Amino acid sequence: MMDTTTPKNTPRPKRELTYIQKVWHTVGIVALLVIVVLIARVAFNVLLMILAATLISTYFHGLGNIIQRKTKWGRKPAMILSVGGSFAILAVLLWFMGTKIQQQVAQLSHTLPNTINAARTKLAETPVGQQVLGYLDDNSGKIFITAQHFFSTSFGVLGNIYIIMFLGIFFTVSPSVYKDGFMIIIPPDKKELWLCIMNRINVSLKGWLKGMLLSVVLIFIMLTIGLTIMGIPAVLVLALIAAMLKIIPNFGSLVAMIPGVLLALTVSTNTAVIVTLIYIVSQTVVSNIVTPIIQNKIINLPPALTIISQVIMGTLSGALGIILAVPLLAIIVILADELYVKKINEDNPKLQIDAKHVPLAD
Repeated sequence: MMDTTTPKNTPRPKRELTYIQKVWHTVGIVALLVIVVLIARVAFNVLLMILAATLISTYFHGLGNIIQRKTKWGRKPAMILSVGGSFAILAVLLWFMGTKIQQQVAQLSHTLPNTINAARTKLAETPVGQQVLGYLDDNSGKIFITAQHFFSTSFGVLGNIYIIMFLGIFFTVSPSVYKDGFMIIIPPDKKELWLCIMNRINVSLKGWLKGMLLSVVLIFIMLTIGLTIMGIPAVLVLALIAAMLKIIPNFGSLVAMIPGVLLALTVSTNTAVIVTLIYIVSQTVVSNIVTPIIQNKIINLPPALTIISQVIMGTLSGALGIILAVPLLAIIVILADELYVKKINEDNPKLQIDAKHVPLAD
């Protein structure tokens, strides 16, 4: 009698998926990819907030180092003076300038519609101006949507500021906790390398902060003096806007000129030309003379690479991405240099020798 039972090791035939099952599998995969992309985008914004908080902590510790060197105090009193003194100076400035700025903001809000109408009238007098007005009218919806996306953030502007400030204070109070916690996950043979990377990043971020802070102060002072001489209204507000937008390289300077030039057009065309020159000269002096001297320790980033990083970061994360594009790019360049470029040069020393003998193009 023959055994008709199926052996245990015999593979079972694969069950074919129906068309509907294949469709649902595809929909599930696409939905999973969309969820992963959305989570990655939110996580990227969170990483940017961590970077912003790190910059705040770097500022407090850098100022604490200066106080410690000048006064010979201990670390704790120097840091208390660094944090407390910074908030005290900010409070005093707001106390003395807050009322004046509030009045000028109200004045600017009241005169801005008339200023825009006057600028449109001036532009309509020339063929080029008519083309510009036509383009703005045709694309006003797109411009509004772009601006709305630019200022959009994961948790809202106030929420992001709240999170960044508290993270910055936590990083300032106990930086060793987070640094040591990060170093725990690093393999023992790589700890020295990552300590070198962290030190380079620290020096680079300090250089960027020094240049930005000095640029903000100088732009505010120079524009306040120049616009006051020209008799432009709302001088403090215009200078403050330009100083804050100085944090955004390349694009910030152009955007800051718009309200000042529009107000100058209400006076006369010659005044608008002079005000434009004041903006250009002040931005040029600060960007090409003062900032490079202060930021001599930061990586020399190519201008084209900086603009590309700003466009990409602005598309991904709006205003916060554009503000942090330069320090983030500096960190990426340092990581690439330490983890990839130097390793290649060590493994292939002939590349360094050959690179020195490459003839320059005529």
